[in-house]
Amino acid sequence: MEAKTATAIFEVLSSEARLAIYRLLVKYAPDGLVAGEVARMLDIPKTNLSFHLKAIVHSGLASMEREGRNTRYRANIPLMLETIAYLTAECCSGKPDQCQSFPMTSGVEPEFLPACCKDGKP
Repeated sequence: MEAKTATAIFEVLSSEARLAIYRLLVKYAPDGLVAGEVARMLDIPKTNLSFHLKAIVHSGLASMEREGRNTRYRANIPLMLETIAYLTAECCSGKPDQCQSFPMTSGVEPEFLPACCKDGKP
């Protein structure tokens, strides 16, 4: 992933509403949700929602598909995982022994930790 792509993703997710929308789409992956369901679940007016969904789709974090009169939105899980990998690619500068205290203080479930923080092996 290029820094420019990561920056665009972070800009999109810097909005509280867009972050909530994206997290909801992730929760309902892989099926996604139609826009009306997102609006109802997050109590966001449809006019505001379409603005936020357009930004999320434009960033690549979600896709959209027409279903008759509705539009279904799906989170791009591979891109999310690529973004996480980008953030953690140089974790601990290749010195996994420095990572050992991070898992205990992070509150993150072990399966979601970078490899070097799980077992001390890069």
